[in-house]
Amino acid sequence: MFPILTVLVVLPVVGAGVLFLPQARAKSREIALFFALAELIIAANLFLRFDRSQAGTIQFAETHSWIPQIGTSWALGVNGIGLSLVVLSAILVPVAILSAWRDDKDEKRRATYLALLLSSQAFMIGIFAARDVFLFYVLFEAMLIPIYFLIGYFGGLQRRYAAVKFLIFSLVGGLVMLVGVIALYVAGPGGEQGFLTDKLTGLSLSTSTERLLFLAFFIAFAIKAPMFPVHTWLPTVAESARPSTTALLVAVLDKVGTFGMLTLCLVLFPGAAHWAAPVIIVFAVISVLYGAILAIGQDNMLKLVSFTSVSHFGIMIIGIFAFAQTSVTGAALYMFNHGLSTGALFFAVAYLAKRHGTVSIKAFGGLQKIAPVLAGTFLIIGLSSLSLPGLSPFISEILVFIGAYPVVPVAIWFAVVGVVLAALYILLMYKRVFTGPAPEAMEGTRDLSVRERLVTWPLIAAMLVLGFVPGILLGVLHEPVHDIVTIVQEAGK
Repeated sequence: MFPILTVLVVLPVVGAGVLFLPQARAKSREIALFFALAELIIAANLFLRFDRSQAGTIQFAETHSWIPQIGTSWALGVNGIGLSLVVLSAILVPVAILSAWRDDKDEKRRATYLALLLSSQAFMIGIFAARDVFLFYVLFEAMLIPIYFLIGYFGGLQRRYAAVKFLIFSLVGGLVMLVGVIALYVAGPGGEQGFLTDKLTGLSLSTSTERLLFLAFFIAFAIKAPMFPVHTWLPTVAESARPSTTALLVAVLDKVGTFGMLTLCLVLFPGAAHWAAPVIIVFAVISVLYGAILAIGQDNMLKLVSFTSVSHFGIMIIGIFAFAQTSVTGAALYMFNHGLSTGALFFAVAYLAKRHGTVSIKAFGGLQKIAPVLAGTFLIIGLSSLSLPGLSPFISEILVFIGAYPVVPVAIWFAVVGVVLAALYILLMYKRVFTGPAPEAMEGTRDLSVRERLVTWPLIAAMLVLGFVPGILLGVLHEPVHDIVTIVQEAGK
C-alpha cells in the first residue's frame, strides 16, 4: 500500500529543508505555498479515499519496526477522528502562509519562519496519525522545537518571555507524560511493537496504577488543550507571537490536547477516566466561565480571542468527559470547527494589527463605513465564534449540550451561560472596533485585499458548508466515537 500518511509527514519536512537552502530564499513564499498546497491535495485525496462505512477502523495503516529493543514502531493510521484533524492541519497551514505573506522583508528571516511553519505541520500530522504511544510522545515533544522558535524569534517585545513560558509549561507536561509512557510499557505486554495502542487497549491494570497513568497523560493534554488552571501560557503567547503563529497554535496544535484525551486517556484508562470525570467536569466548567469573563474585560484583541478559546475548550472537555455518544461526537466535531472559526478570528485581528500597529480595542472605531468588506468579514467570523445557527460551531455546541445534559445537567447550565457571555464579548468587540464615529487615525484604513480574502473567505465558506451539511464530518466521526464511548461505558459498569 502506498504510504500516504508517511508522505504527509515527510513532505513538509522536505519543504522546510528546501527553504533553508540559501538559493531558495528569494522564492521562499512561493515554495512554502507549493508544499502546503501539495499537502492539502494529498490530504483531500486521503479524505476522499477514506472508507466512511468503516470510519472506526484504522485505515491507511503503516507499521515498521523502529527501535525493537524498546518495542516502538513507526506506526501510522487514522480513523475518522484522526482523519478530520489531519485535514484541518492541511487546510490551515497554506492559509497561515498566505496570512504571513508580507510579514518579513528580510528574505532569510522569511524563509526561516515559513520553514518552521512547515516543520510544525509535519509534527501535527504525525501526532494525529500516530498509533504507537512512544512515537506519539516523541512527536508531541519534538513539536515544541519549531513552535518555540516561531514564538521566540518572530513576534512582539515579550516574545522571548512568551516562548520560555510556553516551553516550561509544555516540558513539565511532557516530562510527566514520559513517566506515564515508560510505566505504560512496563505494565503492558512489552516486546516488539509493545507500544502499539492496539496492544495497550484493554490492559488489566490495578486501580491505583491506572489512575496514576491516566493523570500522567491527562496533565500533559490539559496543558496543551489549554484548560484552567494550566492555560496561562496561551494569553501570553497570543499577545506576543505573530497572529499567524497563534492561529495555527490555537486552531490545530492545541487540539493535540483534546485529541489525546479522546484517543489515549479514554481508550487506555477508561476506569480512571470515570474516576476523574467529576473533577475534570468542574475544571472544564470553570474554564468556560473564567475564559468568557476574562474575554469580556480584555482590551487586547489577541488576548481576548485566546481567552475565548479557553472557554471553548472547556465545552469540548465537558462533552468528552460526559461519555455520551452525542456529546463526545459534538466535542470531536467542535475540535474541527473551532479550528476554522478561531483560526479565522486570529487572522481577522491580524489584519487590524497590520493596518494600525495595535490590537487595542480602544484605538479603533467606526471602521464599518471605512472598510465595509473587512467589517462584514470580521462580523461573520465573530458570529461563528459565538456559535450562530448556520455556522459550523453551532452544531458542535448543540451536540455537546444535548448529549451531556442528561449526564451533567448542572455543568451544561453553566456552559450555556458561557455561550451567552460569548455573545457579549464578541459583539462588544465588534461594536467598539467597527461602529460609532471613527477616530482620526482610522481615516483611510485599507479595506480587505484580495490576498486577505483568499485567507479568510475559504474558512468562512467551510463554516457555512459544515453549518448546513455537518454530515460531511459527522459521518466519519460517529463510528470511532461509538467505539470509544463503548469502551468507557463498559468500564463504568
